[in-house]
Amino acid sequence: MSRRRSEPRPAAPRPAAPRLLPSSPCPCGLPAGYGDCCGRYHRGTAAATTAEALMRSRYSAFVAQDEAYLLRTWHPDTRPAEVDFDPGLRWTGLEVVSTSDGGAFHAEGTVAFRASWTQGGERGVLAEHSRFVRHEGAWVYLDALSIG
Repeated sequence: MSRRRSEPRPAAPRPAAPRLLPSSPCPCGLPAGYGDCCGRYHRGTAAATTAEALMRSRYSAFVAQDEAYLLRTWHPDTRPAEVDFDPGLRWTGLEVVSTSDGGAFHAEGTVAFRASWTQGGERGVLAEHSRFVRHEGAWVYLDALSIG
């Protein structure tokens, strides 16, 4: 049966986020499996102890489209109401360029990184210098100091 021009087209199905198993390589690029690396943060069985660990776990959460974790680790002053995942975008790699502070004895830290992506046959890189702070004792993402 043909569709009339006035009838709306059905919405295109949203591609599913990659399924990360505990034994899958962790998207953050560290040599541990996802379950022993960023997966433990996403499940809430551990908390990131450095700004870099939090940034890596947030990158992995973008790969997995784990909105709950991203919102939980976003500072309440800058947190959006929801995370708008682009259905066609796939994160394909992470490179930590530099870190500043962000350790056990710091209240603030920064992480500069490059995150590679693909979308519709195109490739690109998001370069960002992110700021992290402690909020109620835990590291959270505050904002991007610069995006390139």
